[in-house]
Amino acid sequence: MSQEMKYFYLKNHPLLASLPEQKLAEAASMAKIKTVYRGELISYGEGAYTRIHFLLKGKVKITDNGNAENELIKDILTEPDIFGDLSLEGQLATDESAEALTANTIICSFYVSDFKKILQENLQMILSFAKKVNSKLQRLEHRHADLVFLDTKDRLIRFIKHWARTDGNRMGDKIVLNNYLTHSDIAGFISTSRQSVNMLLNELRSSGLLCYNRKQIELNNPVAWN
Repeated sequence: MSQEMKYFYLKNHPLLASLPEQKLAEAASMAKIKTVYRGELISYGEGAYTRIHFLLKGKVKITDNGNAENELIKDILTEPDIFGDLSLEGQLATDESAEALTANTIICSFYVSDFKKILQENLQMILSFAKKVNSKLQRLEHRHADLVFLDTKDRLIRFIKHWARTDGNRMGDKIVLNNYLTHSDIAGFISTSRQSVNMLLNELRSSGLLCYNRKQIELNNPVAWN
């Protein structure tokens, strides 16, 4: 990819946009932009060559593969999220993997050693990075609380509400979601079985709250999904 295109992508990412033009151009020379296809795994690197990724376009799921029986989805990312070696210390979760959920997902990645050099020269970006990582930790804490205190149906409803807020499109009196998740993906995220997700979605459809097919989910009565 040309230097100009890499510069354009980086300049439009909120975490990198604070860099002065010269530093942004230097960052672009260190960055690798890659198109990842649906179902393709995204490597975090290893050893002294771990990577941090910036999601520029598309969706990515972060999976904990430690349980051989059931897939546990730790997070579902939308642009402009970040993932990879967020500790910047080469300490990777050995059972964690990242997989593209959508076709033509675009990521920008840096070796952690290069990214640390960029951070060291820009105080505002250090603060923005710390805020972003803290936000991700808070999101995981809230999800853990949901698993402890909510039943399966309430967890599903909470999940759909969050999905609608972060990725929904308002169309008249409906909220429309592009359905890039399988029932197994949703089950892995809310820690239940695929059969339970299917049963609960059918229940919500019968009650008139939503309609769904393989391509999209339509949420009726947006007020109820706030």
